[in-house]
Amino acid sequence: MAVALQSDFIIVAVRGPIVQGSGYAYFQIKSIGNPVRELFDASVQGLQQLMVDLSAKYAIDPARRYIAGFSQGAIMAMTLSLIMGDAIKGMVAMSGYIPQFVKDQYKIQPNSELSVFISHGDQDHLFPLQLGEDNASFFREQTNNVTYVPYHGGHQVTPDLYQQFQQWLRTDAKLTAEDPKGLNS
Repeated sequence: MAVALQSDFIIVAVRGPIVQGSGYAYFQIKSIGNPVRELFDASVQGLQQLMVDLSAKYAIDPARRYIAGFSQGAIMAMTLSLIMGDAIKGMVAMSGYIPQFVKDQYKIQPNSELSVFISHGDQDHLFPLQLGEDNASFFREQTNNVTYVPYHGGHQVTPDLYQQFQQWLRTDAKLTAEDPKGLNS
């Protein structure tokens, strides 16, 4: 994902701190929609601190800061975009969900300018399509800038979806052939 965007964006690819099988996770789950709260909270806090540290190091303008994720990364991206307010310009969530305790117990920071791209596969074997629809509905209550893309596929990022995500991001960031860095917006 990062290679095609690295000429236009500072890309930071973060992996979860928990070794899980052959990969990594941000948290363990008790059941779908029900993460182990202590691990979830610790990952959210760690990612918030990472964003503070990266912003200090690279002087990233919050009006141009996007976060994106797939699966657990999507869950983290949605959570961070809800609690960090205008510190986030845009959020991309591919195949995730918002835990109910985030909606009920976390302090949601309003950001009516937040740009949102949510996608979900109609054959996702881990998270049913209804979760993607629920995510889009929830974010539509927060902002008018929601793009929801249900796609034909499973729990994956298809090449077509990747192209749609890139196009959405470049358009939202106002990157054009005349202004490839979006500096005149």
